[in-house]
Amino acid sequence: MKTLFRRTLWIGLLLSAVVSVAQANKVPRKSKKDEVVTISTPQGVIRLVLFDVTPLHKANFLKLAQSGFYNGTTFHRVIPGFMIQGGDSNSKDDDPTNDGTGNPEIKLIPAEIRSELMHKRGAVAAARTPDFVNPDRQSSPSQFYIVQNPQGTPQLNGQYTIFGQVISGQEVVDQIAQQPVAERNRPVTDIKMTVKVEKLRKKKITELYGYQY
Repeated sequence: MKTLFRRTLWIGLLLSAVVSVAQANKVPRKSKKDEVVTISTPQGVIRLVLFDVTPLHKANFLKLAQSGFYNGTTFHRVIPGFMIQGGDSNSKDDDPTNDGTGNPEIKLIPAEIRSELMHKRGAVAAARTPDFVNPDRQSSPSQFYIVQNPQGTPQLNGQYTIFGQVISGQEVVDQIAQQPVAERNRPVTDIKMTVKVEKLRKKKITELYGYQY
């Protein structure tokens, strides 16, 4: 009787261990939907998708976009053949000299730099302060840039967190990059944005914009 009990107990423990290992190794089911971020500007509309492999940046951007934070901010720095940068709350006020300086009291985002993500045309990445004050390459809590150069900007690979990609409206990025600028590459005329988020089936996103998951 004791032998049978011990054997039953051993089998029960073994099954529990197998179930625990299986649960630990269970791959999370991938969602069939994704968020499309739409940025509307005077030059036209830009649409983005954000990457799941940079979860902190994706969640942060979506939170800001859905809260209306970006509405009224501008693309405050544009360089043709390079990129366009925006998303600073300071660009909402009437003082052009503080655009891009950010809010030092807001916590930075830990870097999520991944070797497979490159600064190709249309890449969306987080702005940040230089290495000498930011050796961990933490990202700005809101400012981002979009690569405009048709050949990309490979010199930035591995240095900034790329967290998204333009899927529609790259020609609008090109138009914004060509706007007349004053000091610090700030456009003479404000390029204000409004941002909204829409959740669609990935299959629909591919049908509409040709983006492949």
